[in-house]
Amino acid sequence: MSRKKVLLDTDIGGDIDDALCLAYLLCQPACELVGITTVGGEVEKRAMVADAICRAAGRSIPVYAGADRQLLPSPLYPKPAGAARLSGWEHEAAFAKYQAADFMRRTIREHPHEISLLAVGHLTNIATLFLVDPEIPSLIKELNIMSGVFSEELEAELEMPMANWNAWLDPHACAIVYNADVPLIRTFGLNVTTKLVLRKEQADGWFETRLMKAVEDFGSPWLAKHDMTLHDPLAAACLFEPQLCEYQGGTVEVELMDERRLGSMTFHPSSGGRCEIAMAVNRDAFFEHYYAMVSGGKDEGSRG
Repeated sequence: MSRKKVLLDTDIGGDIDDALCLAYLLCQPACELVGITTVGGEVEKRAMVADAICRAAGRSIPVYAGADRQLLPSPLYPKPAGAARLSGWEHEAAFAKYQAADFMRRTIREHPHEISLLAVGHLTNIATLFLVDPEIPSLIKELNIMSGVFSEELEAELEMPMANWNAWLDPHACAIVYNADVPLIRTFGLNVTTKLVLRKEQADGWFETRLMKAVEDFGSPWLAKHDMTLHDPLAAACLFEPQLCEYQGGTVEVELMDERRLGSMTFHPSSGGRCEIAMAVNRDAFFEHYYAMVSGGKDEGSRG
């Protein structure tokens, strides 16, 4: 079976959905996970968390720490609370920050038009990559991004624009990525991902393998205060099962001028656009698919 080459860019170590996303990719038999890059505040520790989860699955995946701060100066410096659990898991500790863009550039140039890029954190690493090598966007097969809201009803309810975390934290990076010449950008916003909330007690049988026990452990600081919302796993699953969502084509505009709306993303529907946003998700089909992937493998991660 031909497998899809995937590069994951993640701010793993906080919200458990990043770890759930990584577990899915490790268990998905159609996925060749060629590398992981980390972004956003103590990136070395985030790389350690990613490496530890891979090792829990019996896998050795290249992991590179990326941008520690946003493109423009910012007082925000998010830290990975889940890193407090590192002492309980085997992991590599010798990670140097700001290596992600170089790794992604080499990998994409070695496999032109073959790499599916999955971005589930803020887009500083991806924007840096596109600025360093402007030809790279055209050499990517596809780019799936978890970002945006795309719902006036949600925008009225949520604390905006901070609720749109991945765009708001580095809006200039987000604008660079959405203006790049990528053949296909699929975006999964809160308008669909907020349909995928699950309380931990509802996740019966999810955390039984060694891999998923690691995910649970690193996500425990998050789970102590929050339910699980599977934002990032949806973006990952739709690389392989795009029919889980319905899409609309068009363009995405990122707000950079109005400080009150900084990072807000506006979708403009149009025919022939290279951007698609998810408009609806089949919740039952998604959860059935996700559970089948992460619960069906052996402890040593032999599914992929």
